[in-house]
Amino acid sequence: MISDVKTSDEGRLQHLPVSVFSMVMGLSGFAIAWQKAHHILGMPDWTWQLIAGFATVLFASLLIVYGCKTTRHFPEVKAEWRHPVRVNFFPTISISLLLLAVVWLELFPEVAFVLMVAGASIHFAFTVTILSSWMYHTHYDIKHANPGWFIPVVGNLFVPIVASHFGLTEIAWFFFSIGIVFWGVLMTIVLYRIFFHDPIPPKLLPTLFILIAPPAVGFIAYSALTPSIDTAGRILYYAALFTTLLLGSNFTRFIKAGFFISSWAYSFPLAAMTIATFLMGKRTGYPFFENLAATLLAILSLVILVLIWKTASAVRRKAICVPE
Repeated sequence: MISDVKTSDEGRLQHLPVSVFSMVMGLSGFAIAWQKAHHILGMPDWTWQLIAGFATVLFASLLIVYGCKTTRHFPEVKAEWRHPVRVNFFPTISISLLLLAVVWLELFPEVAFVLMVAGASIHFAFTVTILSSWMYHTHYDIKHANPGWFIPVVGNLFVPIVASHFGLTEIAWFFFSIGIVFWGVLMTIVLYRIFFHDPIPPKLLPTLFILIAPPAVGFIAYSALTPSIDTAGRILYYAALFTTLLLGSNFTRFIKAGFFISSWAYSFPLAAMTIATFLMGKRTGYPFFENLAATLLAILSLVILVLIWKTASAVRRKAICVPE
């Protein structure tokens, strides 16, 4: 009996997807959103600190578990790396480091600096390697394109948010340029695939929310690099706002799709939009944006709670980390 349990646990470890790190992204963004609510709306600071602590522990735990998978089931990890869709989720590891750097910047700047250096270095390596595989590919097809392809490229936009606080201006602009320019290129490809080819499979439908993240994070990063709101900043923010409204108007489609680990793709883009709206309110001084940010924070909180409940339920039913 004990042997059967061990075999079952080992089987689940074998099928643990690298996309589980998207949970850390969502929870880290959730913590930052509540951090902004603390500064702007006067919400208690223990809320964001509790969420940030949970996100940090979860990241460390997942890193250990995925490290065990790499050691014991390296062929499966290698297969994920060679998969035309799953490979794009490896950078969720480095983005998690960068988001944790943003989370802890206020309380532990030295720790944030170390996390930023590690996250930026690893993410740059992921960006170069994955883009090289796209350029010299032998197994990619237009049907493989989906919003998850933004992750390796747009993840570079997280670096300026922290780097600017340490006076690393040119490094911040370097990473910002990579993210913004290649976002435009990939946006064209992904929209072409969505408009003119087969619908995205239900399991990947939540990744459509990733369309919100590039302009929202781009606005946050751009605001860290510029002293005041300007035309470029407004274009980024309102592009993110329109995309949020567009996807939100189709919320019933996402509900009907059901729950998958990929459903955590709802969380971080909504968090990024919430943070961007808090920032927009601070920059413009318009109460409308503060009210909108509070509304988005309430929606984000509900989404996060549902995702946690659904994930816990799936773990109890052993419905995740199974062969596809």
